[in-house]
Amino acid sequence: MTASMERSHDFTDLTGLRHALHQVPEVGLDLPLTQAIVLDALSGLDLEITTGINCSSVVGVLRGDRNVPDANRRTILLRADMDGLPLREEADISFRSRHDGAMHACGHDVHTAMLIGVAHVLAAQRDRLPGDVILMFQPGEEGFDGASVMIEEGVLSAAGRHPDAAWALHVMSGLVPRGAVTARRGPMLASSNALRVTVRGAGGHGSAPHRARDPIPAAAEMVTALQTLVSRTTSAFDPVVVTVGEFHAGTKENVIPSHARFSATIRCFDGDVLNRLETDCTRLCHGIATAHGLQADVQFERMYPVTVNDPHAVGLAEQQVDRVLGGERWHAMPNPVAGAEDFSRVLQAVPGAMLFLGASVTDEWNDAPDNHSPHVLFDDAVMSDGVALLGELARVSLFRSHASDKVLG
Repeated sequence: MTASMERSHDFTDLTGLRHALHQVPEVGLDLPLTQAIVLDALSGLDLEITTGINCSSVVGVLRGDRNVPDANRRTILLRADMDGLPLREEADISFRSRHDGAMHACGHDVHTAMLIGVAHVLAAQRDRLPGDVILMFQPGEEGFDGASVMIEEGVLSAAGRHPDAAWALHVMSGLVPRGAVTARRGPMLASSNALRVTVRGAGGHGSAPHRARDPIPAAAEMVTALQTLVSRTTSAFDPVVVTVGEFHAGTKENVIPSHARFSATIRCFDGDVLNRLETDCTRLCHGIATAHGLQADVQFERMYPVTVNDPHAVGLAEQQVDRVLGGERWHAMPNPVAGAEDFSRVLQAVPGAMLFLGASVTDEWNDAPDNHSPHVLFDDAVMSDGVALLGELARVSLFRSHASDKVLG
């Protein structure tokens, strides 16, 4: 087996790269400035580069030892998301966002810089790698399902064969201490689903509600009933989160509107529970509307599936954290997190895992602003550990024998 990932590289250039990315956050699937920075940072590495058709993705294929027969080659996929969030940054830093109303509040600038660092390290070792590495730089993770777009455009076949394993490393500001790595076997992140309801009535004067059909009380009753629905129909051992994040109705205090609408996010970790929730939520909203003499348009949209980590992949990650980063850095995750990820789509097709890397700038990480906060900060110093770990996971995965467990065992 070849030598492990070197950790003597100077990663200060990654700090500058991360800061450059941080200052030009872009939201959604179209990230031309980010894409240009990534392409420039990868130039000269002798990668097979393709860019997206319907999004600003970048895919780089790093070919290992070309003398290894095709029958013995393996392919590993590494993913970094690149998009920002529609937030105005409020952190007091010298490299704060120059795009008003957009911010890298989830650390995707850190992910992108780390994967570029991994590309440079692996490129220096390519003659000792018995296979190929797909570098997946993805836009549109924050609600735009960029992973689906890239899968449709062929990222999983970019190297000419289906990946044998897939990895993603995500920084967290408040989940674990700085420099710690955590994950869990099986379901790690929830499915993300949207419930959108429009209650239709008949408008009128606020002084004469009996002459109108007021949709607001009915919609408000639905919001409350949805919370009761979860606690009364779902086992306490099947976690479910229902949060109504939008409620819109009316234009003036003395006008009864003709309609009210709200939307909710619904998170869970089990397919059977999700099927039941879709049926029950739809029936509940229609039933309340009917009881008020109103009509309801109810849409239940399944967005991201559950992120399920392969158990063997998590075991391998734990081994490499101990070996590459040292003792006490691996923290077992006792419970899944109700956030969602479109990397789940990759893990539906390829065995692998998503890992979390603690990146708080303070030792008081429990009190640090969370990801998606306009005040969130991530420590540049964790990038060297992230590069070393992610690169070593790719390298070790390439050496896994085809005769071994079909995943990563």
